[in-house]
Formats: sequence, C-alpha cells, structure tokens
Amino acid sequence: MSRLRLLVLAPLVASLLAAQQAAADPVRCEGPGYERHGPASVTGAIVGAAVHDGRAYVVTRGLKPPVLAEIDLQAGRVVRSVTLPDGPAAGEPEGGWATAVSGGKVYVGTYPVPDLYSFDPVTGQVRHLRSFGRNGGFVWSLAAAPDGKLYAGTYPDGRVWEYDPATAAVRNFGVLATGERYVRAVAADATTVYAGLLDKGKLVAIDRATGAVRELAQGPAGVGVIADHGDRVLAAGGSTLIDVRKDGSDLRKVEGAQLDALTVAPDGTVYGTSRPDGAVYRYRTGEDALTRVAGPPSEGDETRRLALEGTTLIGLSGSGGVWWLDLRTGASRFADLLEAGLPGGPERPQSMLLVPGRAVYVGGHFSMEVRDLRTGAKRRFRVPGEPKDLVRRGNKIYAAMYPSGQILEIDIRTDRLRSLGFLGHDQQRPWDIEYDPVADKLLVASAPLGARLEGALSVVDPGTGEMDVYKGVIPGQSLMSLSLDAAGRVVYLGGDVLGGGGTPPVRTSASIAAFDLRTRTVLWQADPVAGHRTLQDVKIHDGLLYAVYKRDSGTWIALDPATRTVRRQGTLSGYGELTVHKGRVFAQTFFGGGNAYELGEEARLRATGLGDEWYTNPQLHFEPGSFDAWTLIGRDLAKVRLDPRCPVVTP
Repeated sequence: MSRLRLLVLAPLVASLLAAQQAAADPVRCEGPGYERHGPASVTGAIVGAAVHDGRAYVVTRGLKPPVLAEIDLQAGRVVRSVTLPDGPAAGEPEGGWATAVSGGKVYVGTYPVPDLYSFDPVTGQVRHLRSFGRNGGFVWSLAAAPDGKLYAGTYPDGRVWEYDPATAAVRNFGVLATGERYVRAVAADATTVYAGLLDKGKLVAIDRATGAVRELAQGPAGVGVIADHGDRVLAAGGSTLIDVRKDGSDLRKVEGAQLDALTVAPDGTVYGTSRPDGAVYRYRTGEDALTRVAGPPSEGDETRRLALEGTTLIGLSGSGGVWWLDLRTGASRFADLLEAGLPGGPERPQSMLLVPGRAVYVGGHFSMEVRDLRTGAKRRFRVPGEPKDLVRRGNKIYAAMYPSGQILEIDIRTDRLRSLGFLGHDQQRPWDIEYDPVADKLLVASAPLGARLEGALSVVDPGTGEMDVYKGVIPGQSLMSLSLDAAGRVVYLGGDVLGGGGTPPVRTSASIAAFDLRTRTVLWQADPVAGHRTLQDVKIHDGLLYAVYKRDSGTWIALDPATRTVRRQGTLSGYGELTVHKGRVFAQTFFGGGNAYELGEEARLRATGLGDEWYTNPQLHFEPGSFDAWTLIGRDLAKVRLDPRCPVVTP
C-alpha cells in the first residue's frame, strides 16, 4: 500500500477504532454527572501591604471579597480582619495591590475594579470611596503625601490620580507618556509625585500644584518600585537601581539585582529585596554596587513591603507570610499568615495535573495543593511563584513558573523542589510546557514582559537543566502554546502578536509555525485566520492541527499542516485549552458560564455551567479508560462526566 494511501486512510482508521472502543465501554449516564471535592486551591497569598504603629495591614489575592487583615508584628499573629465590600461598578474586587496610610487610616486600591477603599483601625469601619475606571482596571500603586492627600497609579489608562480624603475631591494628571498603560509605583513629598512607568521604563516627576511632568530617568526596563530618599529618589527597573536627585541631576545607576521593595533607614542606608530569590541587599548613595546582607528569609518569594524597626528589617511576602531579619546577626524567622490566623479561601487556580490513581495537583499563587486520590486527603506546599502549566515525566512534575521564567521540578513522592534554572532571554511568562519522550526533553512556549514582542521556544534537559532558547522563532510574536507530534519530530507553535503587551504589534494575525526538533529550524509559518491576534492553544491530532483563538468570538479551527488550509472552523463560547482523549478532541472555555465541548466536524456541547473561575486556561484532565475529567466547577475541584453518549452535564 502506498504511503499516500496510508496517510489518507489513517484518520478514518483512527476514528473507527475510537468508535469501536467507545461502543465497547459500558454507558453510565445515570446520576448528576459530576462530583465536587471542595476548594481546588486555598490561598493566603497577599498583594498590598502597609505598616503602621506596630501593625501590618495586608490584602489577600484572589479572594472574593478580598480580606484586609491586621497583623500584630510583635506577636506575629493576625488580630483582626475585615472584607472589602463590592462597590457599585460592574465586577467584583479580588485583591488590592495598592496600600497606603494617611491620617491614621489605611487605604486600599483594588483590582479588577480600580476602586479606592478606606479602613479605620479605631472604629473598624470599611468604606468604599470611589472608582478610577471600569471593570478590568487596576489601582497598582498608592502613596500618601505629607499633607494627607493620596496619589494612585492606575492601569490601563496609565494615569496618576489625586484623592483628597478631607473633601473627596479627585483629579488626574493626564497622559504621562504616550502609550503607557501602567503606573506601577508612586511616591509623594510636599511638592511632587514620583511615578514609575512599567511599559516605557521611565521615572517621572509630577508637580502637584501645576501638573507639569518631568522625566527624571530612563530605565532599562519597567520601573516597579520607588522610594523617597530626602533630596533624592530611588527607583528599580529590571536589575538596575536608579538613584537621582529630585531636580534630575546627579543620576546614578547601579546594576546587580532586580529589586522589588525598598525602604530607607534614618541613617540613609537603603535596604531592598530581590527577585527571584528573595535575598536582602544594602545600598548607600555613592556606592557603585549593592551589598548582599542576607540570604532569602523566604526562599524564592516576592516582597510586597519592607519596614525597619530599630535593627530589625520586616518583610511582607507575596506568598502570604511575614519575616523578621536581625540586621546585626543575619538571623531571620518566618511566619505563614494562614497559620497566623489569616482567613484564607478558595482562589482561581493557575494550572492542574492528574497523576492517575495517585493525586490531582492544582497550581495556585505561591502554592501547590494536592488531593490524594487514594485517601481523599489534601496537602499544600509552597512554590516560588505561579505555576502556569504542569507536565509529568515519571515520578517528577515540571512547573513553568511566572514571574521568574523558572522551570521547577517537583518529586511526587516527597514534594521536594529542584530548580532547573531560568529561561532568561526576557522570557518570564512561560505559558505552555510539554514533555518529549523521544528526546527526553521539556518543551516550553513563552512570552516576554512589558514592551517586548518576541517570545521563545525553549528545549530543556530535565536531567541537567541545560536550555536551548530559540527567541523570535515566530518573528514579532510571542508564543502562547505548543503541541508535539506523535513521532517527537515536529512541534507546532501558536503565536500572539501582542507579545508582552507594552508596545504596538507589528503583525495583525497570529501565526502557527512548525519547528523541526532534529534540525532546530522552522519548517513553515502560516496565518490561518486573518485578523485574529492570539492563538490560545494548539493540539495536533489525527493529521489535523486544532487551534483555539483568544477573545476572537471563540473561533476554533482544524488546520491541515500539509497544505496549511483550514479544514474545519467554528465558534465556541470563549477560549481555553484543548485536550485529546480516547481519539477525540475536547475543549473547555471561559465565558458563557464555563463550557466543555467535543470538536469534530462541529463543536458539540458536553457540559455547561462549570463557571469562569480559572485564572489561566480552563483545563480538562481525563481519568484513563473513561470520559470522566478533572476540572473546576466554580472554584471547586470537580470530576465531570463528558461521555459523548450521555446528555449534557449541567451542575
């Protein structure tokens, strides 16, 4: 029989075998068709943090409604907590990156509704004060001036807003830089507001009286941290510390660490913490380098706020912790806020992985939650960041981590963590990871942060950590997804013209590319559907490449890789991840209440009402030998029957 005839018959034979297998399986359609197993991921992660009068005030991340907790720093325990009520605007707050203290009150700026709240520690009263925009926006930063006025940096308008607590009067200072979306950091003194711009990497000064804007410094990357330092301003952008006089003179730039928090001691010494390790550094104006003071009090963690009490440095960690570092001895201690009394709750998960017959792993913010399928018990352990995707290789799980771009190994027998290293090359958003059993390699699709477009395909040796990073493998686009063919020879890549999102795209349509893993070259590149900018997921099956576009009316296609022609096309309720199981292609999507489909000649609904509570791609993880898939219903871990022979499941 000719090779051509085999290629033509292969999909038909596979379909017949799948049909025979389905027919042989007993049909079990009775009952509700789903099981709920409680919260998939419980979190105590925090975003905003402030310190005032011996107390720390932290805001949870991902909970609805967000919790504002008060921590007695001497006792190391949570002594009070309140929730931030939903405001009148559309959408619900899920956290607050921005915190500041003014007039004895704690102020919080929230997301994904950019609202401002106040909390009075004396009365315990929480008030919603106003909104700075529509659902989908952030108050990224907040600072109080000496006269009590507040200054908020917002997204996506890239503005600085002034709020007067005495009168509730509001104004903004207009466009700070053309095309800027993020004011990631702010500080204020008696006359001036200092703003750090993330997309454009600028440190600017705004005259509080006139609104005039001056550029103080251009950083090599987005400016995410600012500290007022007498007649100087300090800012961190990438691995550069910017130190400049407030009039713009005597600009100094010190390389050495990517700092995420700064505080200034009375003697002028500046202390900072670094990403991705969490180490502590010291600096004084005039020095040409940062001095490492101590190792990470919380390994691989992000620091939301630093404060100094005498010779003790206090840090509030993004994972949901507080630490104390004795600057004289270098000794430190750490307290987990959940254990200290923080009211945790279910969050929107990042990722999921099924180890059949053993456990379901759920990636959250700075944690991994594991449900033991043999006993029903749950356990939780910390990880350094957000596991955007997970893949298994024998007794090891590999997690693609944000925001570090680290590839993390997890031993399923011991929960032991080992870092394989960082992708580098500006690749801090690893979106998809697969295992190539033929070459025994990990394949990673990634995107950059900020004002960059080009992503990368990385080939990682799980034994040695050696990485080959192919940046710009689709020119002018980042990568959202990948799919390896059965022979382990060609990996198909799904592009995204938006890249890091901080600079105008140079292409109008997302591309698919085929990459030969033997020669490490691109075989071809095509734009299957004009005008659709982001390919959320791709999956090769039975000689066709299935793809789902993001936010483009739920468009899905089946592409013939040999001819680069679209064989099938349709519309889903939204976007999500594709899964091949028992010879069939499934997709779960955001929007429309959360739906699961089977894709064939057309999309057939298999479940609805699953909710829209994933943080990243909605996923399905099938039990071997059945059509039962682990996923989410709301924020609960759930097993849902998606048998094509049964009625649509509706929780």
